Amino acid sequence: MASSSSSSSLKFTVRRCQPQLVPPAIPTPHEFKPLSDIDDQEALRIHLPMIHIYRKQASMAEKDPVQVIRQALSKTLVFYYPFAGRLIEGPHRKLMVDCTGEGVMFIEADADVTLDQLGDSLYPPFPCFHELLYYVPGTQQITNTPLLLVQATRFECGGLILAIGLNHTMCDAPGYKQFMSAWAEMARGATKPSIAPVWRRDLLMARDPPRITCNHREFEQVQDTLPSSDQNLVQRSFFIGPLDIAALRRLIPQHLQHCTTFDLITACLWRCRTKALQIEADEDVRMMCIVNGRGRFNPPLPVGFYGNVFAYPAAVTTAGKLCRNPFGYAVELINKVKGEMTEEYLQSVADLMVMKGRCLFTTVRSFAVSYLTRMNLREVDFGWGDAVYGGVAQAGVGSFSGASYFCSAKNEKGEEGIIFPIWLPAEAMERFAKEFNHMLCNKNQTQTSSATFIMSTL
Repeated sequence: MASSSSSSSLKFTVRRCQPQLVPPAIPTPHEFKPLSDIDDQEALRIHLPMIHIYRKQASMAEKDPVQVIRQALSKTLVFYYPFAGRLIEGPHRKLMVDCTGEGVMFIEADADVTLDQLGDSLYPPFPCFHELLYYVPGTQQITNTPLLLVQATRFECGGLILAIGLNHTMCDAPGYKQFMSAWAEMARGATKPSIAPVWRRDLLMARDPPRITCNHREFEQVQDTLPSSDQNLVQRSFFIGPLDIAALRRLIPQHLQHCTTFDLITACLWRCRTKALQIEADEDVRMMCIVNGRGRFNPPLPVGFYGNVFAYPAAVTTAGKLCRNPFGYAVELINKVKGEMTEEYLQSVADLMVMKGRCLFTTVRSFAVSYLTRMNLREVDFGWGDAVYGGVAQAGVGSFSGASYFCSAKNEKGEEGIIFPIWLPAEAMERFAKEFNHMLCNKNQTQTSSATFIMSTL
């Protein structure tokens, strides 16, 4: 059965130095670089909070991690110099990077606790995240402000937390992993990244004239007939181990056994969340699956391309059908909608952005998931080994609370699995936890479930 623990009572102090700009180590080209029409959509005009947590490494005892990371960042920005620029907005809300070379915002900090004292807070949600990433006034804007905000915090045990506010218009998860890996390589002594960055945002521009050729249910205009459920929100994280995946797989028929771990977890999450929110049976609900388009281009995108290359096609059904049908119904919907993602689909999204004013996706009774497990951001090694945790710092995207991210993690037993944070109203969260446990502890399972959740009210 699931168990909960809370570390929200922990209070600690972080002493910060004055924020400073870190420019590229040598002068870089001053030019204007338009974003693609996939980069340049309303949903991505946010700063996404990321976090990487490292324990002390005895072999690096003589080195100051903050200095190593700052110097390596400056060298990395020589190659990724658009990150050192500023976004400006042109006609029709078109964003472009003014490559000014001003640099990214960097904050050096020290905490008065050890990583062990953080307990469950080494995984999302982070109850004291505002201590670990200080949003310098003005840096929450999208234009005319640094594209990266970095805070490197030393802990008394010799550990380090690197927290990053990433302007999502610049890159997606694979692009972020590529940039972070280059930064880590430079910290370990490399003189250039092993993968050279490629801009080429022209490859994902709208056609002329633009034409919407696919059915985009993620952008449908839906009237909200109910009062907002964004009151009294709490955030918890749930861990899913191999036994839990096996338990879910036992709930689906033979003809669906080819489905992926993503399909299983997403379908389970969608169903449990819909039940927990007690949505009326005849109301439509939609699950937007963030699908990486990199492998779907012919010819392929160039190696080193670090822009946004994803869409989020939506599976849509009624709450009644989702909750009353066997679990396989939800799995089949997820599996099918992922297959809609093609090069043409992504091109159609780029065209839609231009034709419909870079509109936001449908937020009414919607949920979105992003599978970052394959990125394994824990592998980003600045010289202090793999991270305890590497990934998104919290659920949600901008002001939309209905998004979760699946990140690789180890539980307290050292078991590899997947962790995802989720926002829900407090009462609905209790119902979600009960439904989630019920699905993972199905009667055919002989071993106890390894699911746990970490609680925090933020």
